[in-house]
Amino acid sequence: MGERERWGTRVGLILAMAGNAVGLGNFLRFPVQAAQNGGGAFMIPYFICFLLLGIPMMWVEWSIGRHGGRYGHSSTPGMLQRIWDNPAAKYVGVIGLFLPLIVMTYYTYIESWSLGYTFFTAFGSYWGAPEFEPMVNFLRSYHGYTGLDLTAPGVGDVGISYFSSVAPAYAFFVITLLVNIWILSKGVSGGIEAIAKIAMPALLIFAVILVIRVLTLGTPDGAFPDNNVSAGMGFVWNPVPEALSSSSVWLAAAGQVFFTLSLGMGSIHCYASYLRENDDVALTGLTTAATNEFAEVVLGGTLAIPAAVAYFGLERTQELAQSGFDLAFAVMPTLFQQIPGGQLFGSLWFALLFFAGITSSLAMGQPIMAFLQEEFGLSRKRSAVVLGGIIFLLCQPVILFNQQGFLGEFDFWAGTFGLVLFATIEIILFAWVFGMDNAWAALTDGADMRVPRGYRYIIQYVTPAMLLIILGTWLFGTLPPVLANEPSALYPNGPAPENIPFINAARLSMIGVYVGLCLALTWALKSRKATS
Repeated sequence: MGERERWGTRVGLILAMAGNAVGLGNFLRFPVQAAQNGGGAFMIPYFICFLLLGIPMMWVEWSIGRHGGRYGHSSTPGMLQRIWDNPAAKYVGVIGLFLPLIVMTYYTYIESWSLGYTFFTAFGSYWGAPEFEPMVNFLRSYHGYTGLDLTAPGVGDVGISYFSSVAPAYAFFVITLLVNIWILSKGVSGGIEAIAKIAMPALLIFAVILVIRVLTLGTPDGAFPDNNVSAGMGFVWNPVPEALSSSSVWLAAAGQVFFTLSLGMGSIHCYASYLRENDDVALTGLTTAATNEFAEVVLGGTLAIPAAVAYFGLERTQELAQSGFDLAFAVMPTLFQQIPGGQLFGSLWFALLFFAGITSSLAMGQPIMAFLQEEFGLSRKRSAVVLGGIIFLLCQPVILFNQQGFLGEFDFWAGTFGLVLFATIEIILFAWVFGMDNAWAALTDGADMRVPRGYRYIIQYVTPAMLLIILGTWLFGTLPPVLANEPSALYPNGPAPENIPFINAARLSMIGVYVGLCLALTWALKSRKATS
């Protein structure tokens, strides 16, 4: 396979790692979580969880990744065996391949929506429908939904063209997937790092321009003086100490911190494995986390919610923000049609989402690339082609049966529950099986900063306890009604009976992917043993 890949520059590494963390969740999921959990009521638990869960887990995953990289491992099966000398370790580590593969499947599709909407906005494809309902119908028709009512008052007579099939969404998905695979084929330094040096600065510049525009919206309609940006900012930022007693807000805050930092995914481990033996992980990991928080809290928190409050009011915004997709792809396009220069600012918004998405999807693809290269000896380009073929096949039901729940199932099991499960496993292995003395040495070796001693005890006791509580809540509270297809966090009113076969098919397909990865690992291990 030749010489092991490395990051080209420290700046490139930080931008690539930040690109991994800064994704669609910063600008879509965070505003939704804030709106659903009382705005400022959400922020105190959020920052506490960031300090006690986010930063420790970031350091844990960087440390495991660099430690595994010392032995030539860039995917979690080999890494976990280095900290847990047990034959089962590699198969537990397969979770760190399964999760990024499944998440990349539907994430690339969502990412492609941003690319499509960049063009739709620039060319005014949906212009002439400055109301929420037509924009929802535009989005649903783009997804190929059937049974849409396009004749309702204010919907069918606005002059915009709805989509008659899923073909345009399919085309943008193929383009987005090809771009991802082409960049991955160029390698860690020549591909991922190179695009991060372009995408991350552009993303931040676009976000700052949009934030300035939002802050200058003021009170758009003088007839509704309470509908203004200040009210939106106050909703997001005014702390509500009473929220500290709400378990649901705590769980939402912990889940958002976890999701936004890409913890439990396998991507951070992979990126960290390309460090040199004594490269710092403490300061670089902290810098990555801080960059993500700036993008999420300062930029993401100042965009969608304050803008929506200025036009729709606080109560209506909380209602509309129940879905991150509707907030980004229906609420925001409605607003852009009502402000001067809306096509320009709308194009920047969707380009921002695309750049945020692609830097994250590349991070999801690299662990699979590394697995194929290390375990099967494939070249970088061939690994990229294989990965592209797998993602293309897995995404077919996501595209064709999105309305029936395929995307939601993938996101719930792999993009939510799976992250908590894998992170709980890895911190227990790192702090308790590998041993806290070894773990602390793995974190602090070559560190450019002095890691506060208190974090030794947080990593060993506090963070595992928090994760076990979250995991226990999922296992005993959230999962039973989901598995029984009853009203739940995933399906508030229960799934439609006609969708249950598709839901079961989605779950079986994920089980099949995990089993397939385990079989592939077994085959690779036997082949290696036979040739040694």
